Amino acid sequence: MIDPILSSLGAKLVVASSHDENYPPENIIDGNTKTFWMTTGMFPQEFIIRFANSTHLNAVTVDSYNVRNIKIEVNASETAKNFELVIEKEFPPTQGHLQSNVISLNGTNATHLRFIIKSGYDHFVSVHKISVQT
Repeated sequence: MIDPILSSLGAKLVVASSHDENYPPENIIDGNTKTFWMTTGMFPQEFIIRFANSTHLNAVTVDSYNVRNIKIEVNASETAKNFELVIEKEFPPTQGHLQSNVISLNGTNATHLRFIIKSGYDHFVSVHKISVQT
C-alpha cells in the first residue's frame, strides 16, 4: 500500500542507501507511521522519491525518529542527477515519540526528491512516513 497522495502522483522510492529486510525503505511511502525504514548506523544516509511527472511541491512532512540534520534536494529531469539544495534543517530531539516536521519547499517543481540524513541523535535513525503537500 502507498500513501494516497503519493500514489496519485505516481511516486516511487527509487534509491535508499541502506536496506534491512525487516525495515525496508518502501515503508517510507506506505502512509503508515507504524512502519519505517531503519538506517544502518553510518551517516550520511539518503533516499530518493521519484514522481511520474514534474510535480509542484509546497511542503513535505517528515515523520522520523532520532534524525538530527537533514538536507532536501530536488531535480526536475528524467534522471536522478544534478540535484539542487532546497533546505537543510536540524530537527529538535524528541524523547520516546516521533519527530514530525513540516518543511516548506516554496512551490518547488520536482521529478525527484532526495533526502540526505547527515546526522542523528543516535547511531540508528528511522524514517516512518513522508507526505507531500502540492
